[in-house]
This record gives sequence, structure tokens and C-alpha cells, in this order.
Amino acid sequence: MKILFTNFHGRNGGGHVTYIVNLLRGLCTEHLLTVATPASSRLFRLAQTIPGVRVLDMSFSTRPSSWLGPRAQLRALIKQERFDVIHANGSADHKQVMLALLGMMKRPRVILTKHNDHATSSFGHQMRATLATDRVIAVSDHVLGLLSTSAYRRCGLVTVRHGIDTDFFSPVCEAEKLRLRSQYIGPGLEDKIIFGSAGGTDYEKGWLDLVAAVASLPQEQRARIHLVVAGDLPNEAKLAQVQALGMTGQVSFPGLIDDVRPVLAGCDAGFVLSYQEALSFACRELMALGLPVLVTRVGGLPENLTDGEQGWIVPVQDPPAIARVLMQILANPQQLKSMGHLARARAVDEFNLTDFVANTMSVYQSTLGAV
Repeated sequence: MKILFTNFHGRNGGGHVTYIVNLLRGLCTEHLLTVATPASSRLFRLAQTIPGVRVLDMSFSTRPSSWLGPRAQLRALIKQERFDVIHANGSADHKQVMLALLGMMKRPRVILTKHNDHATSSFGHQMRATLATDRVIAVSDHVLGLLSTSAYRRCGLVTVRHGIDTDFFSPVCEAEKLRLRSQYIGPGLEDKIIFGSAGGTDYEKGWLDLVAAVASLPQEQRARIHLVVAGDLPNEAKLAQVQALGMTGQVSFPGLIDDVRPVLAGCDAGFVLSYQEALSFACRELMALGLPVLVTRVGGLPENLTDGEQGWIVPVQDPPAIARVLMQILANPQQLKSMGHLARARAVDEFNLTDFVANTMSVYQSTLGAV
């Protein structure tokens, strides 16, 4: 099968990039794969490392003045390569695909993955659903529910949750955990309970709610906790909030890193306290590493775990509720290991890359079979 993956992100790209890279690695030995994405993107860089994958520099600007050049480039590529499937991953590249296909007598089937829970009621979405969408993949049942009331409901909806490489993301022994903690987080943290996240430092990721929750604990208890937040470094305003809470010495920022395993494997638990989240690769990676995860009851996040078994579910933007969970953990820190084992087992059973790739390929095949 000849498949074209498109993605508009020009920089990091977050979960979109992880999603596409995982599919590329799972499909590259048996299929002809092409990726169209800006050369400045993380996807462009990572896709080039995968054997047999062709990577092309392409922009997907939504400005009308830029449509003709990129659209002509994309249209020529589609005509020349005669792809079986185009797999779009965002509104901007999906729009460009629609424009490129206009008037084409025989066109590839178009699959759209809906990675977020943003509204799909606009006229643009209605046009793309009508003219350039054959199937839609929702990354969670939460997203599927939103799509079922949109123009995309006629396109054939299916939930295929994120898959991750559970061999790549795997737990380490206690001695290695302590070594990684010292090397990548900092010395003198052997007796601390460390909560880690690679979700980034945007306000809507909720990490400042966790900082506030820890700061609200009695001094003896708050001193037992350290936080690690990987991703883009926080700006001065966010750092000022951490300082105002008296937490500067208890939060580490390792920055944006491609391989988060050495940092997260040195932690005892993870957190994804987002205000809006379709599913979360970050949560699934933490669980695969054998860490229980503290998540908010928002979007598709609760679909990842069972409260009290593989982690904890708290209301969104609720530091007092977070603080109550922290006190429970501090009263019985041994639960972190048993819950971590359950988190790892669930990841292996439900989040594995093999099932993710197979389920996605099934969508491709059923879409082609419906022609």
C-alpha cells in the first residue's frame, strides 16, 4: 500500500508527531510511506531516521495567499505517486489535501485522525467532511462522541487509541531509578517522592495546580515531594508563580528532550493535569514506564486508567483535591509500586504498538474495500 502522511506542525508537534512516527515504524517494512511536513518540524527530522520512509518539505499554511504554491506541489505529488491512502492529521493539512484533490477524477482515499477535542462545527469542517474525508479516526471515545454530532458523522467513525512502544518505554530496577534520579533530576533526592511529566509547561497543562497543591501541604509533608516538568522551559511569569508559592527548590525543568525516559524513569509517579486533553501520549508513556499517574477528569484522560488502581483521577483545576490525593500517597508511599505494576500491565495489554498499527491498517483496508 502507498500511503501519504501529512502534518502541518512546523516545530515540535507534540502528540501528532509521536502518533505518525509510531505508525511509520510499524508500517515501513511492508508499505511505501511518504511524509509531507515542514522541514523545520520534529516530524521531518525523526521520519528521516526511519528506513524506507520518504520525507518531503511541504508547508500547509492556511493563508489564502499561500494556497496556490503548496496546493500545486501537493497535487503534483498525489498525481505522480498515485497513493492509495492520504492520512491527514490536522485542519491545515486536511484543508490543503481537499484543495489539491478538487476536480481529480480518481483520488486516493482520505483518512483524518482527530487528535483533539476542538469544535468541528465550522463551514470549513463541513466542506472537508463532504469533499475530502472517507473515514475519521478518533483517538478516544470522548473524541468519537464529539464527532458523532458533526458533519464527519457520515464519514464512518472509529476509535483507535494511541499505541506506544512498551518495550522502549519500560520500567527500570530500583538501583537504576536512583542512578537516573541523581543524574537527570538532581542529587540529594533519594528519599523524595518524585512526580514527573513530559506534558510541557503551558498553563493549560495544569502543572501549576500541582505546584500549588504541594505548597498547601504542611511543611513536613511538602518537603517530601519533588516535581519534574519536562518540555519547553517556563517563562518568567510562570517561574514567578513557582517562587511565590515557595516551591522553586522543589521543581525541576529539564527542558524539551526527544527521549524522556531517563528523566521519567527516575520518578515515582506521573501526572497529566490538563484542562483539555483528547487522550494523552504522555499518560500512556508514564504508565508503560511502570508509574501510576495522577490525571484530571477531562476529555479522554480517564479512559487511560481506573481511579485507585493505575493512578488517581481528580477534578480539573482543583489544587485542594490534588492535595488530598497527595496526603493519601504520603501516608502510604508503598502503594506507588503496586499501582505502578498495574499501570505497566495495562499499558502492555491495551496500549501496545502492535495492536495500534494493526487497528489503523484495518481502517485503511476497510476504506479501500468500500470503494
